[in-house]
Amino acid sequence: MPLALLALAIGAFGIGTTEFVIMGLLPEVAGDFGVSIPTAGFLVTGYALGVMFGAPLMTALGTKVSRKRMLMLLMGLFIVGNLLSALAPAFAVMLIGRVVASLAHGAFFGIGSVVAADLVAPDKKAGAIAMMFTGLTVANVVGVPLGTLVGQSVGWRVTFGIVAALGVVGLLGVAKLVPEIPRAEGVHLRHEMAAFKNAQVLLAMAMTVLGFGGVFAAITYIAPMMTHVADFDDGTVTWLLVLFGLGMVGGNLVGGRFADRALMPMLYVSLGALAVVLALFTLTAHQKALAAVTIVLIGALGFATVPPLQKRVLDQAHGAPTLASAVNIGAFNLGNALSAWLGGLVISAGFGYTAPNLVGAGLAAAALLLAFLSAALERRHNTPSTVVTQAVPTDQRADVHQ
Repeated sequence: MPLALLALAIGAFGIGTTEFVIMGLLPEVAGDFGVSIPTAGFLVTGYALGVMFGAPLMTALGTKVSRKRMLMLLMGLFIVGNLLSALAPAFAVMLIGRVVASLAHGAFFGIGSVVAADLVAPDKKAGAIAMMFTGLTVANVVGVPLGTLVGQSVGWRVTFGIVAALGVVGLLGVAKLVPEIPRAEGVHLRHEMAAFKNAQVLLAMAMTVLGFGGVFAAITYIAPMMTHVADFDDGTVTWLLVLFGLGMVGGNLVGGRFADRALMPMLYVSLGALAVVLALFTLTAHQKALAAVTIVLIGALGFATVPPLQKRVLDQAHGAPTLASAVNIGAFNLGNALSAWLGGLVISAGFGYTAPNLVGAGLAAAALLLAFLSAALERRHNTPSTVVTQAVPTDQRADVHQ
């Protein structure tokens, strides 16, 4: 694999850390600012919405800039946002910092996916995308647990200061290792926008929203769920996040490998199994060992969908994939925002901390139905038209063969 993929993975590591570390620190942040846990959940929702809107906006603004330079600018924005979060004197200011950092997220992964795919042979594109996303998944094994531990021991502000430093490392990595790749001639913003006329692109994005939203419905409130329902100690949440991260790493690599061979079957299996596991989490969350195993499976099945969904968007975008790729990253985070909001609603309504798991199961099942619909439409589109030879006179058919 090219060294440029390592640079992209480094940037992804920093972004993944800041995205997911807030899950384990919600109680600390809520207590510090004097807000409820569902209110603190807006730090997840706000970040996700920032990614959703920032992905197309930042990608569009970067259409006149080389992809390498745009990746560097995005890492700079990420650094600023995390410093603002670390120094925030009030909850509203921290929310603003989260949104500022999130504006870099979607465009970085969107542009990075295109760069990663361009660096390898056509039959290895999903694997290259998965390699970049490995930085995101490894963040959940190393960055997020350590960030959670630091936040619980020293203070969550220190955690976000360290995340800003990770952004500096990512910026230097991109500057040093990512090559200057010329933009395709004749591809402009109008050309990029044309990809959204493709029903398959839109269906893939809808699958992204619903499928990955199912994961976040459970994981957003993992800290209170595990401490109040499974009766884990607060410090154990760190290790549960490690398990989630290990599942993500494995699922991402498996998804990337098999997406290059059988993309749609990979989606059927991962989305179907994810819906079942999330539904079962409502029961397994009451028993420590079963809860831990379920958390690993949610991470693995959720991230097994990432490379195939991202590759499907790139394949269907027909030569102008940058904006579509970035918007699909926004779609992942729209799913995060939707599920975090729905999860907060069911908790606030008094259904308990396990109720978001059923919300997630429903979202994943809906994504599976869209996958079947997408495949059916594709088969119909690819079916050759039937030629009625009987309508052609015999002598004319003979002439054709002469």
